[in-house]
Amino acid sequence: MGGLTLGGGIGYLARGLGLSCDNLVSAEVVTADGRAIVASANEHEDLFWALRGGGGNFGVATSLEFRLSPIDNIYGGPIFFELEHTQDVLRFYRDFIVDAPEQYGGFPAFQIAPPLPFIPEDRHGDTFIAMVNCWTGDPEQGERIINQIRAVAPPVAEMIGTMPYPALNNAFDALVPPGLQHYWKANFVTELTDAAIDAHVAHGPKVPTVNSTVHIYPINGACHRVAPEATAFAYRGANFATVIAGMWPDPAENEANTTWVRDYYAATSPHSEEGGYVNFMAADDQVRVKANYRGNYPRLVDVKRTYDPKNLFHLNQNIQP
Repeated sequence: MGGLTLGGGIGYLARGLGLSCDNLVSAEVVTADGRAIVASANEHEDLFWALRGGGGNFGVATSLEFRLSPIDNIYGGPIFFELEHTQDVLRFYRDFIVDAPEQYGGFPAFQIAPPLPFIPEDRHGDTFIAMVNCWTGDPEQGERIINQIRAVAPPVAEMIGTMPYPALNNAFDALVPPGLQHYWKANFVTELTDAAIDAHVAHGPKVPTVNSTVHIYPINGACHRVAPEATAFAYRGANFATVIAGMWPDPAENEANTTWVRDYYAATSPHSEEGGYVNFMAADDQVRVKANYRGNYPRLVDVKRTYDPKNLFHLNQNIQP
């Protein structure tokens, strides 16, 4: 069963260019009753509003038109630091990202080092705190920005340079091949407090496999200049989106690895908002659907009743008609 998910391009470019749902111009959608319709600011406006953040609840998108910003090459890549510097890296990131130039998109991550040439061979398989960086402006200015990150602690390894944007966007694809077991949790975060950082320091280094990771994305910048009721994406006032992404190949490890995700989530959720990013949630997060959309939820229910009254599209973070 298919469905449309346009929650937003949280990650590299979410700060300066806005969420992908904000840049959607129109969508061709096949609805539950088999109609092929176009949703835009001028046609099926209610559906257009709901698609921009409402997850795969309303139909199957056969075509999407976006308003884009031209980007050729970017300057960036990952920098790996020792785990003993985790607190320093996260506190720097918390303060730096507040007023960083909007050409910068980046996030910290807990990551077991894969066997890549830029990582010392004797450190393959070790766990690090990393910063993944993307600068879309002048490379020389980007170098000055990234030098601030390098100065936080001695880098163990890095792969920083000029590259096509898709090269960075696809950099982690090899870590998530088909067939993995998945269990994820997510929350929006308004402030990355010292207590929240302490929870990350306690649980992030326990990331169980090279496939698993934890990212703390920034969602400030352009998306803050849009009202929370303008699209279905309601958490415009949050500054971060945390995803605890449990992924592993062996089903025999399901219990241990889901326990890691749940324990991590339990430790960080008291320092987070009630809702989270729907694309990062597991099937047992259905009880959080209303919280994910805050005051926009009643309107989403009305749109669901119009376009999918029998709830055909229900294998998602489900908005029930």
